Amino acid sequence: MTYLFHDLIRNSAVVRPDADALLYQQETLTYASLLQHVERVALGFKALDLRRGDRVAIYLEKRFEAVIAIFAATLAGGVFVPVNPVLKPEQVNHILQDCGARILITSAKRLETLQVVLSIQHDLHTIVVVDAVNECQISRSLRIMPWLEMPTNSVQKTTKVIDNDMAAIIYTSGSTGKPKGVILSHRNLIAGAESVSTYLHNHSDDRVLTVLPLSFDYGLSQLTTTFYVGATNILMNYWLPRDILEHVVAHRVTGLAAVPPLWIQLAALDWHEINSLRYMTSSGGAIPFSVIQRFRKMLPATHIFSMYGFTEAFRSTYLAPKEIDCRPNSIGKAIPNAEVLVLRQDGTHCAPGEPGELVHRGATVALGYWGDHEKTARVFRTITPSQDGMPLSETAAWSGDTVKIDADGFLYFIERRDAMIKSSGYRISPTEIEEVLYSIENVREAIVFGVPHPILGQAIVALITAQSDTTLDVETVILFCKNKLPSYMCPHHLEVHQFDLPRNLNDKIDRNKLAKEMQQLFTQDES
Repeated sequence: MTYLFHDLIRNSAVVRPDADALLYQQETLTYASLLQHVERVALGFKALDLRRGDRVAIYLEKRFEAVIAIFAATLAGGVFVPVNPVLKPEQVNHILQDCGARILITSAKRLETLQVVLSIQHDLHTIVVVDAVNECQISRSLRIMPWLEMPTNSVQKTTKVIDNDMAAIIYTSGSTGKPKGVILSHRNLIAGAESVSTYLHNHSDDRVLTVLPLSFDYGLSQLTTTFYVGATNILMNYWLPRDILEHVVAHRVTGLAAVPPLWIQLAALDWHEINSLRYMTSSGGAIPFSVIQRFRKMLPATHIFSMYGFTEAFRSTYLAPKEIDCRPNSIGKAIPNAEVLVLRQDGTHCAPGEPGELVHRGATVALGYWGDHEKTARVFRTITPSQDGMPLSETAAWSGDTVKIDADGFLYFIERRDAMIKSSGYRISPTEIEEVLYSIENVREAIVFGVPHPILGQAIVALITAQSDTTLDVETVILFCKNKLPSYMCPHHLEVHQFDLPRNLNDKIDRNKLAKEMQQLFTQDES
């Protein structure tokens, strides 16, 4: 049985020890060798005094060490925290401080960029560097050691862990402020792997290409579904769409996942010679039907799955390939072993066609938000489904997304209820970008919002005003943002206004009015 997260590797190593588990660049790890590495590093974590529930942050590109550290953390009784490798030091600092990471796994180059922020970490005691350790100055006592020199002489007993214990904290943008850590249990991760691999019909001969970051629950799912069935996962650090196509050819990839903006770019390439790809999946927004049609012409034997999910419940719905033609705008039905409800704010069920909030119940519902009881109580709420007259109380995840359901049970996305921006497959908090803009000298007002974009899903628009008797240069502001924010969060369009931005009845900047005005302007520009 698979109860704990690291059992995904352990079970496959028993059944298929000599099968390829991971490929990266020109190197390969079998399941037996991968398990050996995981067990060695888990002993190292214990020797470094990792206790039950302690957090291990992993700030790396996709590579063997990143995967090994993820599974070794849970084997040692800890919790892994994958950090998006494109984040800037300020964002990494927030995550390390917020989750109280005790151990950080990173590279020498990344460590060099983190020197300033690491000087103010309070819980971190050890940094493990996966490559050559450079001379660096960190203004506090931190133990820094090479990956290959981790001690393995731990005398600690095996840590008792059950499936409802914490296994991971995945950081995702909230509607306001800094990213929030979503706590996932071993049960959440195993249930998600089992459910998704069931409807994708994954099997041990699959060869899955992982392009998305492992800090993204959708990217992490490529690992878990592959290991669940003892298949092969190919790690790739994405550069250009052409590189992905070449990897599919070179490694005879059978499964590929991407977000809509990437699928749009990939659709411009010639896939006619590809005959290995069994399925492709899309999540993080709606993939245009024209793109689906193009892929179906080039890849008639490839099954296309459109999916919807949110980190707080992992994956929620999928649209089976056979339903795409008659329901191209649907997000499908609930994944196996889950129920998706459409509820009014009072918790009652919406009628077919009536807009309501998507609410997910099942084994993939997360434990809550790290250190944020208020938001946990708002999103993870108790419902009482009844079975044969017996009331059963359980926690469900309220998505914040407005959807509707038709008479046949298929769901349709309508809109977000908050100001979150969905761009390039990422959920982005406008408040987080606004905080960066307000940190610029002479910025008096700032507002950020998303407008529809044919490739990105939404383009990020920022409007600012300057302090009296001062000026602001657009190019300088954009450059500042690029230095402070990862590329996917930088404004695509920025304007400096001379007068106060319009207010709503609550005397707040009228985000909705400005978004509508800019949407019209963008439409005029495109025409």
